[in-house]
Amino acid sequence: MTSRSEPEPAGASRRRVRPGTAGFTMVELMVVIVIIGLAAAAVVLAMPDPGGSLRSEAERFAARAKAARDTAIVEARPTLLRIDSAGYALARRGGGTWRESDRWSWVEGTSVMASGSGEGGIRFDSTGLAQPAQITLSRRDRRVGVAIGQDGEIHVLP
Repeated sequence: MTSRSEPEPAGASRRRVRPGTAGFTMVELMVVIVIIGLAAAAVVLAMPDPGGSLRSEAERFAARAKAARDTAIVEARPTLLRIDSAGYALARRGGGTWRESDRWSWVEGTSVMASGSGEGGIRFDSTGLAQPAQITLSRRDRRVGVAIGQDGEIHVLP
């Protein structure tokens, strides 16, 4: 038995689609969604935090304080970490006075309160021992502390 069909227009394709083979499979769609999600996460993580977070600023300060302690030990001479409202500086003793060698500024809007520091800062002796101090950084309604122990250990407080 033959069936009659309408004649196809000129240029039309004779390709027939089997049911269930058109479109994408669920697995293919899921793979694409995962790839888009990973790309979006990479972009979000790569974007800098404007002004930096207060915690990361405290961690930077703690790392530089550790470097000041290590410098005192390596050079076998006292090192001073000066702290003021504008920033902080590394100073070394030379010619009877403290001379700043490096200076860093706080991120705009950061205020600082230091307790326990003397001589205008935290002094590390040639063995790495320090004057105990507590530095509190604050910005808007957030606060993060950095504790410097007498043994020279430095910790960012939660």
